[in-house]
Amino acid sequence: MAHAMPRASHKIVLFANTDWYLYNFRRSLALALQAHGYELLLISPPGPYGEKLRALGLRWEPVPMDRRSLNPLREAKLLAWLVSLFRRERPAVVHGFTIKCAVYGSLAARLAGVPARVNAVAGMGYVFTSNDTKARVLRPLVRALLRTALDGGNARLVLQNPDDVALFEAARLVDREHVRLIPGSGVDCSRFVARQGQRDSTRPLRVLLAARLLWDKGLAEFVEAARRLQGEGRAIEFLLAGDPDPGNPAAVPEATVRAWADEGVVQWLGHVDDMAALFASVDVVVLPSYREGLPKGLIEAAACALPLVTTDVPGCREVVSDGVDGLLVPVRDAAALAAAIARLHDDPELAARFGKAARAKALAEFDEKIVIDRTLAVYRELLPTP
Repeated sequence: MAHAMPRASHKIVLFANTDWYLYNFRRSLALALQAHGYELLLISPPGPYGEKLRALGLRWEPVPMDRRSLNPLREAKLLAWLVSLFRRERPAVVHGFTIKCAVYGSLAARLAGVPARVNAVAGMGYVFTSNDTKARVLRPLVRALLRTALDGGNARLVLQNPDDVALFEAARLVDREHVRLIPGSGVDCSRFVARQGQRDSTRPLRVLLAARLLWDKGLAEFVEAARRLQGEGRAIEFLLAGDPDPGNPAAVPEATVRAWADEGVVQWLGHVDDMAALFASVDVVVLPSYREGLPKGLIEAAACALPLVTTDVPGCREVVSDGVDGLLVPVRDAAALAAAIARLHDDPELAARFGKAARAKALAEFDEKIVIDRTLAVYRELLPTP
């Protein structure tokens, strides 16, 4: 279906809490928006990926934001800064990613008279999922702010899985008719492809966990499963790809990760830029996460026709259908995780069958073209047609 090209005067601001997120998760959306004739401004706290975005011909500006800060004075200054930016830029839509950007971006957009707001939130975030005192104290405030941010006929909330839709409804944070379900940020299925040829069965099975180094990604269970399977004398190598995230309350200390590597239980690869090449070198991908929005790493692995093992939790169960394209295990269960990996180690044909089905599902449901089309449709709902 052919759509009229929007006027160049439709400007969209994409606001995320890291430049890394904009570059890795929303680069394709930004380039597609530009190709559709939208004017674009990408904003995030400063970092090394800002220049990479500019090198692609995208306009990126740094925001004086500390994603960990709870200092009221600093937060008020950030809000004022955003209001003045939006008044100067006069965008048609401000699109915020993650809860903090959704709240601040939307409040500033309302104060600056921006016509429309879109917020994409992957999961309920630390404040709603953690039971520690700080999270419980902040919850009523964040709920009130979120309701203000998400409310209104000219606002849309984009969620990644049906469980989150139910959660936001139950928390009475948003009217159901303003919620749109879009599965993640999509994957470039022409870049993430199946490896050529069969696995060399003479070498150890290579099992990868790729995620930020947080306890709630299931790192403890992964390490425990590795210890069990290595203790059985199985020829399996366990790879861990990802950086520590010291800004996150659930961060695994770097010293702990280094100790696992020194013990020989896992190989820690640190941050990996070329994930397609890494996936081409492994045989199984696992993510024993406690909860996700929609895990991009799992979808990328699926597009590479790799068998998947993940937990039966929101976000993960949207990617993996148990016994069809991978295996689902109970959350926080290292023994079940070890058993699932062992099953794939013992049955290469099953692993190959899962991988093929995972690729088919990625193409049908998670290709970035689908996500970009659905996001454009949300903008069209909110913007006057030229």
